[in-house]
Amino acid sequence: MNPIKKLFRLSRRISGQTPFFRSMTGRVFLILLFGVVASASLTWWVAFNERQRAINLMRDQRVIERAEQLIYALDAIPAAERKGFLAKANRPGLRAEDVQDDDLPLPMHSELSRALAERLNRSYRVVALQRAPSECTPLMQNLVEGRADANASAEPWRSACESMHVTLKDGNLIRLSVLAPHIGSAWRALHFDYTSTALFLVSMILLAYLVARMTMLPLKRLAQAAKDLGADINRPPLEPHGVPEIRQAAIAFNSMQARIRQHIGQRTQMLAAITHDLQTPLTRLRLRLEKVGDGELRDKLVQDLSAMQAMVKEGLDLARSMDSSETMQALDLDSMLDSVCIDAVDAGQAVTLDGRAGMAIKARPIALRRCLVNLIDNAVKYGLRARIEVECIGATGARIRICDDGPGIPQDQLAQVFEPFYRIEGSRSRASGGTGLGLTIARNIVEQHGGTLMLANRREGGLEVMLVLHKESMK
Repeated sequence: MNPIKKLFRLSRRISGQTPFFRSMTGRVFLILLFGVVASASLTWWVAFNERQRAINLMRDQRVIERAEQLIYALDAIPAAERKGFLAKANRPGLRAEDVQDDDLPLPMHSELSRALAERLNRSYRVVALQRAPSECTPLMQNLVEGRADANASAEPWRSACESMHVTLKDGNLIRLSVLAPHIGSAWRALHFDYTSTALFLVSMILLAYLVARMTMLPLKRLAQAAKDLGADINRPPLEPHGVPEIRQAAIAFNSMQARIRQHIGQRTQMLAAITHDLQTPLTRLRLRLEKVGDGELRDKLVQDLSAMQAMVKEGLDLARSMDSSETMQALDLDSMLDSVCIDAVDAGQAVTLDGRAGMAIKARPIALRRCLVNLIDNAVKYGLRARIEVECIGATGARIRICDDGPGIPQDQLAQVFEPFYRIEGSRSRASGGTGLGLTIARNIVEQHGGTLMLANRREGGLEVMLVLHKESMK
């Protein structure tokens, strides 16, 4: 089979059976959707981290301000009154206590203590202390008691506590204990608006689908144009529009169509001219053969001449089968089959018709009639009679089977018999009148209509020719 026709049939099957997510449109849709959702998720994660960083910065700033105010207040109060003031001034998360031991620990690094020292005057000395995790428990309890949430104590504490020694201006030592506000798990603190999230996802899906369709639409138009080109080489050229790359592809496609049409036209004209011009000398030769005195020789020469005329006639039919200039018309398939079968019966052929297609199709009436006549003549010629069965294939088209009772065709030659001038041995040979062009002509006509023509040997004997016409291919 011609590789171009194989690709044409494959593209037709793919276009009708490819699942959405295996198509180019589906893959572009998934890539766009994944990219948009991933970008939105990454943006949300960065924004969330930045929000948490800002919250931590504000929280630390607030703790430093509270500690600064508390130290300034303690320094302004006489030492004898500080104990009573501390009992009332301490708040959850920040506690100040008198320290009697003047033995200060070694300084250590602490961001909070360094920030507090920068806020205070040089008269104050701030030294960070390392506090054991067990020492955070009293602070935690004090903080929880000051909260309105009664269930907060049931949650595990994940915040760190810190202590500092602050030396006041009068030399007194104050232990300042700081516990960061308890905000619980950052992820559990999030509040999801499911309606907004659903609307966001739906909008992203619609956007990705629309972009995928807009991106793939020019490619689908180009693929449909290539598919239509296989059925009608004289179809109108593709209108170039869209982005520059798509316009360039459309222009290249139209140029290819023009060159193919020119090559096919030249070949068809050459073949038609040769076969037509041969008719005149062959006719003169037949007239002159009638004057040959030897009857046996005359009969042999006339027989060979008749075979040559039959080949020339079928060569002309082959040239016509390549010509797709005949206008497509709407016709009733059942009426055409009835007409072809009645003509065959009137000609003395054993032809029967069963079934109804019940549909109108667009076709080239003369070409399609020539195809059906060729197939029926072959069935009668090699199988003595022809049985035609017609059935509807859903709403997509019709299937026509032409069966005979002949010897059939060897399995390894079922594809080769479509080649021009190919003849098999046995009853399907030149001795029975075959020239090897009938099936080629029929296949050309069927494929011009966007259909398929297949051969198969029947189990009970004989050959079955199956002709499938697709309504969607006949636009």
